[in-house]
Amino acid sequence: MDILLSEREGLRWIQKYIHSFGGDPSKVTLFGVSSGGISTALHMLLNDGNTEGLFRAAFSQSGAPIPVGSYTHGQKWYDGAVQAANCTAAKDTLECLRGADVEVLQAYFSTTPSKLSYQALPSAWLPRVDGKYLKDDPQQLILKGSVAKIPFISGNDDDEGTLFSLYTTNITTDADFREWVQSDYFPNATSAEIDLILKLYPSDPTVGSPFDTGINNTLYPQYKRISAFQGDVVFQGPRRFYLQHRASLQKAWSYLDKRGKTSSSLGSQHGIDMLSMYGTGNGTELQDYVINFAYRLDPNGPTVPAWPQYTLVSPKLLTLVDGAIPVTITEDTYRVAPMEGVTALGLKYPL
Repeated sequence: MDILLSEREGLRWIQKYIHSFGGDPSKVTLFGVSSGGISTALHMLLNDGNTEGLFRAAFSQSGAPIPVGSYTHGQKWYDGAVQAANCTAAKDTLECLRGADVEVLQAYFSTTPSKLSYQALPSAWLPRVDGKYLKDDPQQLILKGSVAKIPFISGNDDDEGTLFSLYTTNITTDADFREWVQSDYFPNATSAEIDLILKLYPSDPTVGSPFDTGINNTLYPQYKRISAFQGDVVFQGPRRFYLQHRASLQKAWSYLDKRGKTSSSLGSQHGIDMLSMYGTGNGTELQDYVINFAYRLDPNGPTVPAWPQYTLVSPKLLTLVDGAIPVTITEDTYRVAPMEGVTALGLKYPL
């Protein structure tokens, strides 16, 4: 939460000084990738969707409003920092931490789970609901309509979860997978709810991620299953949920990057869309789209193929693919049941 508030202060600084370097304060567009994409989306929900006039549009790459709950979900990590810094006896533990030795805090933070650990994406330091600025689970805020009504773009790589599954190699059986889902993602879910997850995300590698690669890319027995689950619960599911509840109320576009399926065992992994932003040849379309979007609030322009607006009646995705025709248009109708399943659990049991 502190990071989001610091970013807000940065946006206020931009509004104050942007004239000094030739900018227009009325035309600020947020853009972020991965955790930056999540924070970009969350800024549309802070203060019940009040942008304070700090930005007029948002472009989130591989990031959407994720299902996070109260700050109390991270209390044990804060308590660990207090203990590590010998602040347990302090009247104001936060003030004590602010004065603690940086090396001591760094040593502690390096021991907590990150997105590249066994715990993976439910990391220790997720942005969480504080009740004041982020007033509810982001997805609940979407349902309430507490969202800035500005144009936005939200997109994903096809195989978002593969990168984060490299560190869970000791999950090799159905029982291991079940225990991991329960302990790391949904500890309060019922046995029947966890059964449903196992059904929606079977161990059959031909339906796992990297998608559409058959039995290939099976780095360990449960790898493709874990990758599909993680990619949907944190990236794909939140993006679709966001669009389905907002596309009828404001202008929205979405994309799916399916490039690089055979260039890596990770498929179209998390972050591969950066090549479509800063690559060469067939691989720079997103760069033009985001420039167009920041300039005219529409990603379309003369240098790129037409990108249809996302609507509930026609949920079109700009789809980046390998081959002679690098851009196509597809429908956002894939893996409906799994995404609905994990989204429902995320709403009930936010991280």
